[in-house]
Amino acid sequence: MTHSEVRRRGRRTWLPVLACGLLATFDIGAEPLKVAPVVPTPVAVRAPPAAPRREMPARPARVQALQELMERLGAPGARVDDPCVTPAEDGGCARTALAPFFESLDALAAGTASGPVVIEAFGNSLIAGDRIVDILRDDLSLAFGSAGRGLLLVDRMAPYGGRTRTGVSAAGWQPRTLGELRAPPLPFGITGVYHVATTAKARGRFKLEGESRGTLWWLDVPRGGALTVSSGGQVLARTEPSGDGTARATHFELPAGATTVDVVAEEKGAVVQGVVLQHARPGIVLDMLGVPSADAGLYARMDDAILRSQLAERAPRLLVFFLGGNESKRLEWKRVNLETVRADLKALLGRARLAAPGSACMVVGPMDAVSDTRGASKTRTQRPFLEAVVTAEREVALAQGCAFFDTYTAMGGKGSLMRFHASGFMHDDMVHPRGKGLDLLGHFVTDALLRAWVETPRPAGRVAAASTPPPPPTPTAEATP
Repeated sequence: MTHSEVRRRGRRTWLPVLACGLLATFDIGAEPLKVAPVVPTPVAVRAPPAAPRREMPARPARVQALQELMERLGAPGARVDDPCVTPAEDGGCARTALAPFFESLDALAAGTASGPVVIEAFGNSLIAGDRIVDILRDDLSLAFGSAGRGLLLVDRMAPYGGRTRTGVSAAGWQPRTLGELRAPPLPFGITGVYHVATTAKARGRFKLEGESRGTLWWLDVPRGGALTVSSGGQVLARTEPSGDGTARATHFELPAGATTVDVVAEEKGAVVQGVVLQHARPGIVLDMLGVPSADAGLYARMDDAILRSQLAERAPRLLVFFLGGNESKRLEWKRVNLETVRADLKALLGRARLAAPGSACMVVGPMDAVSDTRGASKTRTQRPFLEAVVTAEREVALAQGCAFFDTYTAMGGKGSLMRFHASGFMHDDMVHPRGKGLDLLGHFVTDALLRAWVETPRPAGRVAAASTPPPPPTPTAEATP
């Protein structure tokens, strides 16, 4: 039936019409147009895929032995305090303080990282021997790969000690550190150490482990003379000093198959701040920057311009600060007060984070300590300001957007040092651990970091990548002295 036929017959007829996706009916008779209501069909909305869960990486066999030792010593370990720096709209947390480091581990685990993941470990004599951070370095490298030894010193910081993180030199270098009682005359970079050539031809030799590239960090001091980098008789680089006093970096490529590299001062007075030896491949690099006698206040001796340039070059993903032992000593000796301790740590964290805004940061608090180290063991009492320092460091770290690890609690709290000593894990000075004691302290930190990485939820939809994540909130920096 045509439309004209309907009109001729005068009948009221309903015709369905499909328009704009809606089914409507129109009265073709004399009545006004009517539209039937349409109930929309519910459409299922697919939730975004959940981020893949992290899994605890493979751990070396010694981990089980250290776990058993913890039980014997009554050391419970501790978790990392990882504050939220970016709240989520749903009331949760979109980003924690350790997110930049955890995302870099994700990239290494996923095989999407384009280069090394660098960790800078600042601290006092607790790590200056390097064994504590050796545990962290070795465990992370086993799980995520190694990209080399990183930042080394041309010679030792003292006439004694190992050479794991230094070159080999018979003589010819005078070390100066920021931990000295009186501030040395030249500025410090992130190593907190510089070496002055005391003779012409002073040499530091490094054994290579297949590294492909290197950097010589040096101070362009007046009348300092040039430095030469060579391998197997081949000169790889030579500095061109102008004597303007600035810190400089000289880069060099290492020949394939080279076994050693030498840094030689052509004249007396040349100054070396450090030597970087590294692979170009992805993996973990941990720079040990511990200095005996250091505290947060003494790290103010780092030159601000050098700090910024060297941290920018290293591009770390995690800054770790092992501090608090010397602060509690100096509080007991009445050389500082607690307000100064807080201000010094706040200033150090602020300066370092401003120099490396894309990095995560974490403060590692002091271990248990005793006050009287001269009397018999039964008369030794806990250092009076120790717990106050732990509390202050935690509060400052969290306020600055950094994570915090409580070594004191991980050891077992008050009295745990005496248990370590009774087991032979402390030197007679009752200040410095030795042997398995050092390994255990390193294990506390490593285990807590890895567990935090596994347990911290990954943001949904985030893909592990090598790109730099957004920086954390800008901390407050104190004026540089």
